[in-house]
This record gives sequence, structure tokens and C-alpha cells, in this order.
Amino acid sequence: MANVPPYGFGISEFTTWPWSFEDDVERYARLGADAIEVCEFKLDQARIPEQLPVIGERGLSISSVQPVVRTLFPSQSQSEPADVRVRMDRFCRTIDSFGSHAAGVPFVTNSGIAPDGNIQYVLDMAVPQYRRVADYAAERGAQVALEPLNAAIMNVESVIWTLEQAVRLVEAVDRPNFGICLDTWNVWQNAGIVDAIVASGERTYCVQVSDWRTPRSFQDRLVPGDGEIPLPALLRAIHDSGYRGPYVVEIFSGGVPDSLWEGDLEEVVRRSRAGLDAAWAAAFAA
Repeated sequence: MANVPPYGFGISEFTTWPWSFEDDVERYARLGADAIEVCEFKLDQARIPEQLPVIGERGLSISSVQPVVRTLFPSQSQSEPADVRVRMDRFCRTIDSFGSHAAGVPFVTNSGIAPDGNIQYVLDMAVPQYRRVADYAAERGAQVALEPLNAAIMNVESVIWTLEQAVRLVEAVDRPNFGICLDTWNVWQNAGIVDAIVASGERTYCVQVSDWRTPRSFQDRLVPGDGEIPLPALLRAIHDSGYRGPYVVEIFSGGVPDSLWEGDLEEVVRRSRAGLDAAWAAAFAA
């Protein structure tokens, strides 16, 4: 029998969108999760110092944070404010709001939409802005994780749609705390993805997992194991790259008639764990 290493199981608050932050923390812990991806929109800004300690008290770690304003340029889901510097100032305020809980935590970002289709302009702006944000984060012990998004949402949320493109920008920013958020749904169709994952190595700061079917909306993902993504090969590549953080289930399910968000979310978490367990075991099968 193959020697299957352990892994950490996490859940993104996007997966359980209808639940409150308090519900997420209590139920994730009860359902056996090791980590939580915190979505800032679920936090009460006046009570963050009271809310965040509960995560550790329930035995969870913070795998990553999704800021309210995370895109460099405006996107379909985050259209305001318009000014890039103001947006990144808001990103920095999110880091501040986590206080000591920001230490060692990746805060996720992506590029947003290119004005008039000018992708080069976005990349030119990205380097100095992300250096500024990374330096700010470093002073607080935090990381910044750039997420390449699937081509299905190109010109809607991002101009960066392959892992290799994201790595090139990470190299251009050239800050030790600026790396990659790797989402299987977003990158699985990239050419040469297994080699690209292994090559990204220590630059992978957080990993998100879900499964794919041809989307019927901008929010149409599946429980791991229910779709087309060759998860065992990707999980093995991620492990071989040296990544040892949690594998976080991040599912969006809106604007579709069989929305997972409208069903039994505890069952979604259980099925996600079972699907990820099966894919993980297959990744290390002899």
C-alpha cells in the first residue's frame, strides 16, 4: 500500500455563503476542518477584534483572507472604488484590521479588468502597486497571494489566466512575501499545468480546491470529485512542489437552478471532505 501523507482540510467562507461568520467557525470546527479561509464581507467591522480570536479558540487556523476589495483594478464583482491606489489602500486596511492575526497569513488579490482591454497597462501598474502593498504587508508579518483566474472570467475579474503568467508577475514584483494563490478550478486547463505547479515551489502560499463543469453562470463550481478536474495529478504536483499548507474547499454556486448554496451546506462540506480524501489517496496510490 502506498504511503499517503496527511494533509490539512480547510473551508472557504465562500463555500457556505449563506451562513454567518459565527456559524462558519462553529460548524467548520464541528465538521472536522483544520483551517478557514476568512471572507472579510462576513465580518462585523466594529467587532473584528472580538470575532477573530474565536477561530483559534475553535482549533482552526486562518488559511487565507479574501478582502472586501481585493482586485487591483475594478472588476465585475468589485467595481468600486475606481482608483487603483485607493483600492490598494483599502486592501491594506484589511490587513490592518486583522492585527496580530495577520501574521503569516496570505491576503488574496487578483488583477481586475483591463481598461479598454489594455492588459499591458494593468501589468505595468501592478508592479509598483503590489510592491507597495507587499512592503506594507511585510511590516505586519503578512503575505500577499496573487490568484490567476480561469479564462472563463477573463475580462470580467482578471487579465491573468495562467499560473505561468502569475509567476512572471510575482517575479517582477520581487518581494519575498508576494506569491501565489493556487485554485484548481482556475488553472486546471492551463497547458503544462503539472510542471508549472511543481516549478512554482515555495511561491505557493495557499491552495483552493473545487471541481469543474461547463459553467452556466459566473458562480458554478462543484464539490471535489463531482466534475472533470484531474484532482489527483494536481494534488500530487502541489505536494511535490513543497507546499504543506491546508487544502481549502472554495465553491461558488450562484445563478444556477441546482445551487449548492440553497441546499444542505453541512452535507456539502462532508461530501467535499470525502471527495478530497479520495483524490488525495489516489494522488499517492502505488
